[in-house]
Amino acid sequence: MISGHRFCWSLIVLLATTGFCATHMAMNPFKFGKSEKSKAASESKSEEEIEDEFATKTETPLIGTYASFAGLEPVILEGVGLVVGLNGTGGDPAPSQFRSLLLEDMKRRNVPNPNQILASPNTALVVIKAYLPPLIEKGATIDVEVKIPESAQATSLEGGYLLDCDLTEHAFVPGRGVLEGHTFAKAKGPILTSSVLGGSKSEVELQKRMGRVLGGATVLRERDLAIFLRNDVRSVRNSSRIAEAIGIRFHDYDKSGIKVSMAEAKTDQKIILKIHPTYRENYPRYLQVIRSIAFRETTVTRRVRLQKLAKDIFEPDKAESASLQLEAVGKDAIPTLKGALEAPLLECQFYAAVALAYLGDTSGVDVLEKCVREEPAFRVFALSALSTIEDAESYVKLRELMSEPTAETRYGAFRAMWTASREEPFIRGIPLKDKQYQLHVLKTTGQPMTHVTLRTRPEIVLFGADQEFIAPMYATAGRGIMVTIPPGSRTVSVAKFAVGQADERKETSLKVADVIYAAAEMGASYPDIVQLLVQANRQQNLPGEFAMDALPKAGRFYSRPDADGSLPASRKARVGRENLSPNMFPISPEKAIGEESDPLALKTDAESLKAVSQKPDASEKSLADKNAEPSMASVKTDGSEKKPASRKTPEKSSEKNEPNSGLPSQSEPDDSPRAEKKSSSKPTADRSAADDEPDSSSEKIQSRWLPAFKRTPVK
Repeated sequence: MISGHRFCWSLIVLLATTGFCATHMAMNPFKFGKSEKSKAASESKSEEEIEDEFATKTETPLIGTYASFAGLEPVILEGVGLVVGLNGTGGDPAPSQFRSLLLEDMKRRNVPNPNQILASPNTALVVIKAYLPPLIEKGATIDVEVKIPESAQATSLEGGYLLDCDLTEHAFVPGRGVLEGHTFAKAKGPILTSSVLGGSKSEVELQKRMGRVLGGATVLRERDLAIFLRNDVRSVRNSSRIAEAIGIRFHDYDKSGIKVSMAEAKTDQKIILKIHPTYRENYPRYLQVIRSIAFRETTVTRRVRLQKLAKDIFEPDKAESASLQLEAVGKDAIPTLKGALEAPLLECQFYAAVALAYLGDTSGVDVLEKCVREEPAFRVFALSALSTIEDAESYVKLRELMSEPTAETRYGAFRAMWTASREEPFIRGIPLKDKQYQLHVLKTTGQPMTHVTLRTRPEIVLFGADQEFIAPMYATAGRGIMVTIPPGSRTVSVAKFAVGQADERKETSLKVADVIYAAAEMGASYPDIVQLLVQANRQQNLPGEFAMDALPKAGRFYSRPDADGSLPASRKARVGRENLSPNMFPISPEKAIGEESDPLALKTDAESLKAVSQKPDASEKSLADKNAEPSMASVKTDGSEKKPASRKTPEKSSEKNEPNSGLPSQSEPDDSPRAEKKSSSKPTADRSAADDEPDSSSEKIQSRWLPAFKRTPVK
């Protein structure tokens, strides 16, 4: 009986439960299935969350949103070297870490009697610094800065030659001090000092203690960039997808003709990036375009995005971003960019024309030429874009721009053509003094102009092949070479006088090019020719403008016109940033690395010079203490930005906001000691130059330094 009741109650409960579930499922038949699916989705979310996140975005995600670049700052390279060929202005360096390092280097090169060589008044110990930029290739050249330590007896580097030396990277390691890394470059060459530009006596004396070797260091190791994914999106899948997206847009071919991607995923977060040949001279834009590549995009979403970008590029505030995204799309975006060439504002036309140039399309050449001529803010980027177009039309435009009145337009056009094709007959240079520097004589139609460089590479460019010196003239080219033109004469006398050597004399025409040829044949170095031209300009012996490093600059302001064509000041917009300048128009490396400026480059009054000259040598002090953490502060600035107040530069400038620069002051050496020294190199023969008879011990030097070392008198 009891068991029967229990059975009945169990049956009633079962029927009630079944009815409730049936009713509930009738009201919401998907609830139980959805719960199970939600549970499964939450379990798999850790694997697919990034993919789902990107797939559900209303706007196309770009690579720059989820990744950043590493290795954009220049690497500081340092070393200690020996300068020879001085005219009694050298001296024996005081005992220091610098001296110990140099003696160790000389012994490794099998140089006999190193202490006697250092004691010569015609040699000087110098500390060396160079900046290794990003994405540089093996075999490229960079500038070298040299300075006499404060404790040294040497007083001037004028006429000196830096012998072969190694430049290495240094790093501070807690508990171990500053350690030396690999050798990244080797440096040598004639030293150019800013004392050739003149100035007050105290200023000139200080400038003689520092200098620069233009393109004096040869890079031994290439530098690639790395892309790092954000921690919240890092995964092997995303790293591979970004590398694949970059490879689809940017690739090259190896020696076997096999397609090679410019990006390679190394880990779940790191991607190694190589420079595409099209952007070799403008890697900042290369990085901007890579940031603008779509991470994931279907054909339909790309079509929708192109329609949106086609509208955005006509709006000044959105035109730059739109042009970069269109350039990142590739050839499919060319029709959209061509349409933007008809935009009512020059700014929108400019951004479209630049993107077209990097895509290999010549449709925007006329717009780029107009931007170079009429708008200084666009000039540097327009010239860089023109240099990428391998087409006769682009070369014709650049050739015409070399006859413009402004110095930076003329020289900027020259550098753009030189970058595009160094063997172009119109600009082909003539190597002088064993290919140490180049002379370019251009048959332009504008006013005559002479241009010399103080950075990157030693070259003289004459705009106007027939320009002649104006008599009377008396000038010197370095030590012992004199150039004279008597009043009313149609010939120039170039003579060389040296102790213990027969005098040399040549007669040449008044043409500036012929005089430079004659001086170079007598042994004049690039600093000697710069000195000659500076003196000639100061004495008004040159027929036209004289300019130094007249380069267009990034980061200038552009005044956007209103609908009525007016230019209100409130509508000014900055075009790019200075650190985004194409590397064919380099900025000061200190600006890229964020170092302090040298007060000498900004103040040239007597009190400032006195303060600088009395300042202790921080780098030498640090070398004495190997456990001291090095200060990476530099004391150099780009003189092209600000002129010394008391120096009157001989250059002329037709634009108020584009002054020509004097030679910027050099950097102090970084105060990082070499805690380790790696031996390398095989001994070879070597000598040094001087006017006196060679010492017998110097004749036996067996090192890989230059033969010029041989004739250094040892006292």
